[in-house]
Amino acid sequence: MNPWKGVKGLSRDLWVIYAATLINRSGTMVLPFLALYLTTRLNEDAATAGLILTFYGLGALVTAPFIGKLSDKIGSLTVMKISLFFSGIILIFYPFITGFPLLLAVTLLWSIINEAFRPAVMSLISYIAPADKRRTAFAMNRLVINLGMSIGPVAAGFLAQLNFSIIFYVDAATAILAAIFLVIYPIRYKINKEEIEREVEQLQSHKGSVLKDLRFLFFLLAITPATMVIFQHLGVLPLYLVKDLHFQTSTFGMLTAVNTVLIIFIEVPLNTAMNSWSEKKSLALGALLIGVGFGATAFVSDVVPLIITIIIWTFGEMILFPASSSFAAEISPPNRRGEYMGYFQMSFSLAFAIGPWLGTLVYDSLGGKEVWFASFIVSIISASALLLIPSKPAVAVKPEVSAD
Repeated sequence: MNPWKGVKGLSRDLWVIYAATLINRSGTMVLPFLALYLTTRLNEDAATAGLILTFYGLGALVTAPFIGKLSDKIGSLTVMKISLFFSGIILIFYPFITGFPLLLAVTLLWSIINEAFRPAVMSLISYIAPADKRRTAFAMNRLVINLGMSIGPVAAGFLAQLNFSIIFYVDAATAILAAIFLVIYPIRYKINKEEIEREVEQLQSHKGSVLKDLRFLFFLLAITPATMVIFQHLGVLPLYLVKDLHFQTSTFGMLTAVNTVLIIFIEVPLNTAMNSWSEKKSLALGALLIGVGFGATAFVSDVVPLIITIIIWTFGEMILFPASSSFAAEISPPNRRGEYMGYFQMSFSLAFAIGPWLGTLVYDSLGGKEVWFASFIVSIISASALLLIPSKPAVAVKPEVSAD
């Protein structure tokens, strides 16, 4: 059997989205090297560079729900084009900015515009992909993101040695090219009003604010702890491997490549094979594997066992992330998916902002093994909570369906 057979059922419109995403992500160079640029080229200290990066994170955090709502009003595709084009324009002028207050302001503006792409594209995928293909569609989107991210930062490392400003122009060019690509190859999906009406009746969703949708809020609350744990691979894991286990930084780089390779080659077939699984069971299994993988890190010290732990939590990541995106789309009102996916994306931004920071606090105070014990417990709590997500909203009120 062909493990990639599920990909054949994805529509042309989805492949247009993936192509645009790949073009954009292949040029992702500035953000991974921004701290280095600020400290080596602008002679800012580490604290200042960290503050500027924090402003970028704040922009990403507050943007998601508002952009999601905007996507519902003017269309996700329009938001994607605007985000790509204007983020490229900002990057062209970024190397000419030197003053600290202006750097903060422009970085915040760039973050708001650049990060608008994420909730918009997730909303559009949830509309285009049929329910039985959503998990595969989201997994494929993660695949192209990882493919692009395996190209951009690597190329940036060489380009920055020649001239740091080049990475800004290449990043800008790929963003603008992605926007042009979406214009040349337009997406022609059409919303089926009758299907939306049927989905609305089945969901019995809230008419009011997202913040009144108790099931959706419970889902976000349940998934956030496991998401915070997965982000420890950016926070505590490199510190633990280098400082506690005394590995070289090059060894850490090779170990993290295990995660990327698995995602590229296995995530899509894995989620296609799990299409018949219920979303809640998939979410719980993903959170459980994340906890087991990171928890087992406390008991290993050699390379091979470490690779096994990385494989375990990577499988958890590959199951949890596509399933969570699919579930968020499934339980959201079909005429307000952009708004809901925006809040969903905000929960990931929040986990990214808090998870590594909280993990390093525990690491500094108690030690590395205590972080992995806590990661296991937190993930088990998350997995248990995900199984307890109510099957239906607490209040059954039919929302109004836009005529657009």
